[in-house]
Amino acid sequence: MIKRTIEENITQQLQGKRKIIVLYGPRQVGKTTLVNSVISGFRGKVMKINADEQLYNEVLSSRDFSKLKGLTEGYDLLFIDEAQRITDIGINLKILFDNLPELRIIVTGSSSLDLANRVNEPLTGRIITNNLFPISILEWQNFKGLNDFEITQQLEELILYGMYPEIFSWQNFNQKRKYLEDLCNSYLYKDILSLANIKYPEKLNQLLKLIAYQSGQLVSLQELANTLQIHRDALTNYINLLEKSFVIFRLSGFSKNLRKEVVKMDKIYFYDTGVRNTLINDFNSLQLRNDKGQLWENFILAERMKVNAYDETFVNSYFWRTYSGAKLDLVEEKDGRLTGYELKWGSKKSKAPVSWTENYTNSSFFCINTENFIQWLKQ
Repeated sequence: MIKRTIEENITQQLQGKRKIIVLYGPRQVGKTTLVNSVISGFRGKVMKINADEQLYNEVLSSRDFSKLKGLTEGYDLLFIDEAQRITDIGINLKILFDNLPELRIIVTGSSSLDLANRVNEPLTGRIITNNLFPISILEWQNFKGLNDFEITQQLEELILYGMYPEIFSWQNFNQKRKYLEDLCNSYLYKDILSLANIKYPEKLNQLLKLIAYQSGQLVSLQELANTLQIHRDALTNYINLLEKSFVIFRLSGFSKNLRKEVVKMDKIYFYDTGVRNTLINDFNSLQLRNDKGQLWENFILAERMKVNAYDETFVNSYFWRTYSGAKLDLVEEKDGRLTGYELKWGSKKSKAPVSWTENYTNSSFFCINTENFIQWLKQ
């Protein structure tokens, strides 16, 4: 089993001051496996409930303490998997937490879309939240025991087929593609479609294809809305839902000078490049593709995001671009300090744009390519 970086953190949370532990992440990303690994060392009686099954849902949504106590009595730990399926889950967890002070609780949700809305307010001060993403390249490197050179030899395959845990169990590339197609068709939008009131669900897939082709580029929401023939407000809602369901993430433009710098449009990326390639049905070798720069940028930004999340690094992330054409793929703002990055495929190198160094004199700059990215992620 691939060791997940945040397993130790969750183990410490379980052993520490009593809180309800919430683990968010997309379906098929390994949340259940991770929690089962954590609680395997728990000293006490554990109740496991899969909320996709209806057996316990009536009790867990009842707001009736006698029923909730009757269900959990005799157990030391309650683990609810896919808790977004349970109506009023936050209020019912509050009742359990406040009235059964010896009961430890862990819940997972495949989407923060609905679970967060029903949990955060009633459980203020009672929860610790964690996010789990597809396998990180550092987790894969540790699992395989590879050095930095060896991991770069696998880089193209990792970029093409992505980092979902099950993808590594398939050796045949056709099997990998079939898995990704099933993932996109059966799981990726499941919670969005079932939990959100989407008027035109077919627009969701069309939107994702458009975003996939524009990955790493400035995205005009109005142009997307016009292409899909939907209202801009509906489009914004779709994008927000896809973000909360861990399908895509956005970078906004960094600016201290609104006249010179682009800030009105975002860039949109996928949490997993295998999903992105599935949407556009392109798994050709990077040598044959004209979007390898976009793919590399998407892949390395997703990896950086995982590292920052797992290390609990408090950093604001942006892109930077001026109307004159100067640009940086990533700007990180941490403790008032700015660091700009240009992301280059292969061994290419670049210098900081003059307008960046002139306007942000105390900032740093680094070029990240396939030769130094592992060390960068390990910093």
